[in-house]
Amino acid sequence: MTAATPVPYAESRLLPPYRGLFAVDAKDFTGLPAVQHGPVSRLIPDLVDQALDRAGLHAVKDAKSFPANTGDGIVFGFDPAHLPFVLCPFLGVLDEVLGAYNRQTLGPRIRLRASVHVGPLPDSGEPNDGNGTPRNDTHRLLDSRPVKAVLAAASPETTHVAAVISDRVYEDVVLGAYTGLHPDSCIEVSASVPGKSFSRRAWLHIPSPSANLLAGGILPPVEQQQEQNTPDGPGPDEPAASPAHRGNTQHVGEGAAVMGNIGGDFSYTGGANTYRAGNQHWGGGDNVSGDKHVGGAGGRN
Repeated sequence: MTAATPVPYAESRLLPPYRGLFAVDAKDFTGLPAVQHGPVSRLIPDLVDQALDRAGLHAVKDAKSFPANTGDGIVFGFDPAHLPFVLCPFLGVLDEVLGAYNRQTLGPRIRLRASVHVGPLPDSGEPNDGNGTPRNDTHRLLDSRPVKAVLAAASPETTHVAAVISDRVYEDVVLGAYTGLHPDSCIEVSASVPGKSFSRRAWLHIPSPSANLLAGGILPPVEQQQEQNTPDGPGPDEPAASPAHRGNTQHVGEGAAVMGNIGGDFSYTGGANTYRAGNQHWGGGDNVSGDKHVGGAGGRN
């Protein structure tokens, strides 16, 4: 007998248990030859389990809720009490495990986008467990523009994981100081998905940002200020010596120069110093369209 579909707002009912959610997708999976799809699909959960073991999260590995292999990745639920440890040290350990694998493999490199979320989901051992809005949002975060853009922009030699953390997890776990992941290790973004009616405030965390990301503007505000104030920088009427953003010159094809925290979705559009941006949250500075020149006192802007 088919179970009746609940009618929304007709009556009160028990809230499903809260579950942490973790999902990963492999970058460029569909671009692999078909013969490699099966082996890579089986490899991803093995690498994730290795990282869970190395991070000391044996309980999470052995008690996954509604685990699923999505072909180019995996998703599973877990006791939300472990969320602080999934953020730190697990994300960093996962980056290290993938880096070690990528340095010795003769096959395709495995680079992952990851998302971390939390919410009420059915988890009673039934076949439909894990289905609900939090599960959908976890996958939307994984497919959002900012996390795809930053992993595409980063060097494959050094950056193996780019993670997007939901605002709910960030507020409860990161700002609550329950995790070793400091808020300064996260960048605020607007996570939107092309073609989907989805846009959420979220937070990017890159365990091993490559140098071109740092040169392109993903720098802590203090370091940016030091770069701008360096006595060796160009004078008010001198051009920047390098196309990489070092507090002097940054070319923006559209949107805003990246200075401080990013509060909107963005995509990388070539070179280490160019980003195409939507809305951004700035620690300081101004929004521009075109070239932005920053000089010393009395310099041109």
